[in-house]
Amino acid sequence: MKEKKKKLLISLVGSFLILLICVFSSIIVGPAGMVLLPKDIYEEAILFDLRLPRVLLGFAAGGSLSLSGLLLQGIFRNALVEPYTLGISGGAAIFVAISIITRLDEIFGSFFLSVAGFVGSFVVLLIILFLSSRKHLKKEELLLSGVMISFVCSSFIMLLFAIVRSEDVHRIIFWMMGTLQEDKRGMILFLSLVSVFFLLMSYLFSVDLNALQLGEEEASHLGVDVFRIKRILLILSSVLTGITVSITGIIGFVGLLVPHVMRLFFGSDHRFLVFSSFFFGSSFLIVCDTISRILIRPAELPVGVITGIFGGSLFLYLLLRRKE
Repeated sequence: MKEKKKKLLISLVGSFLILLICVFSSIIVGPAGMVLLPKDIYEEAILFDLRLPRVLLGFAAGGSLSLSGLLLQGIFRNALVEPYTLGISGGAAIFVAISIITRLDEIFGSFFLSVAGFVGSFVVLLIILFLSSRKHLKKEELLLSGVMISFVCSSFIMLLFAIVRSEDVHRIIFWMMGTLQEDKRGMILFLSLVSVFFLLMSYLFSVDLNALQLGEEEASHLGVDVFRIKRILLILSSVLTGITVSITGIIGFVGLLVPHVMRLFFGSDHRFLVFSSFFFGSSFLIVCDTISRILIRPAELPVGVITGIFGGSLFLYLLLRRKE
């Protein structure tokens, strides 16, 4: 018991300290150079109007995607499941693409893209909830249904690419690559509060997630209402993913990579994994966003490009090292 408490303390303190280091580094480093203590209005604007909001959004989005991936992997007992597997991002992408093509974002403002993205995510969520309400539906069948929804959404996006103007295609692709460039402070604060709330909610189900890892029948014998717990966690992860995607676009690999890495370091106890995955996910996305800002400065790469290249390479390295 003492060893477990010690391990929990190390995972929490260690991941939080790494997060603080990443936050501090990202704030002082950027395309305009290092700014530690602002000397004039220009440097104050760089710190508080440009870098700090991006770091806060990276904290919320990275933690949310990692947490969502962890919950879904726990539900399906499959380390290859990620927040976008069920088609949540595909639904958001379709509605955002339609909003761009019809110029609704120009009529109602750029905020409308986030609204459209969330509506699209919510539509897919309703479909998933309808499927999950069928008790005889196996988790493999539900997962396969999500993959098919994602495939249909991707195909519909390809259809739109084939019939719309090139400038619209460019805008849609840029949104789908993901970015932390958000100028509306209210949305950043909203996602931050939502992510912390869902983090605390998820921790309440950490023991149930541990029981599910033994198998649904064994978890049921331990007193876990398997159908109810799985549905609640499915709703939590899907809503969290939908809100995040609607604000940041599709940022890949965070929800797949981070939970997997955390299991390698801290084992499969979700009492450790919930907080450590959230903090490391935040750290990972903040670091990737910093790289995207300075790699080809003064231009900026979509952060989803960096998470895909860096995250995918790291994932392969860890798999190969594990087999040695």
